[in-house]
Amino acid sequence: MKKVLIIAGDFVEDYEIMVPFQALLAMGFEVDVVCPDKKSGDTIATAIHDFEGDQTYTEKPGHRFALNADFDGVSPVDYDGLMIPGGRAPEYLRLNESVLSLVRAFDESKKPIGAICHGAQLLAAANTIEGRNISAYPACSPEVKMAGATFADLELDQAITDGHYVTAPAWPANPAWIMQFAQLLNQ
Repeated sequence: MKKVLIIAGDFVEDYEIMVPFQALLAMGFEVDVVCPDKKSGDTIATAIHDFEGDQTYTEKPGHRFALNADFDGVSPVDYDGLMIPGGRAPEYLRLNESVLSLVRAFDESKKPIGAICHGAQLLAAANTIEGRNISAYPACSPEVKMAGATFADLELDQAITDGHYVTAPAWPANPAWIMQFAQLLNQ
């Protein structure tokens, strides 16, 4: 059974953690969700970002998501892939060197890495995407470009695979993003 790690934090986007977590489990993968400074059984707050015709997304309270593994016990060698949901969590998780080291370790071993929405902020901060085609929420495009990647400006329901990376702009892309990530895991 292949094993996936999801790194998240408070105010992760609800649909970008809940849907991939449940979908990957339904496909037969084992999935651990961790957050720095939290343990298995602790919860993180989620937020629902909606696209309602304003100049940017709106934010509503989401659910409490229960973590099922300890961040301190995570080793990249125990996993076959890494998923990074968006929301506001990546904004502060990118300041944590342990998180960035995990991202770098998955990149160095060429294991599948899926990032959606603001998840690209972790990829950019880890300096792992130079020369890649990377999608993200459009407001993150400057960071993607400053990290040396080409920003893939996709429709909100599309995803792109470049090497061992699968990226997408926002939760409407969950079906494409999760499918492409699962395909990489199954290669």
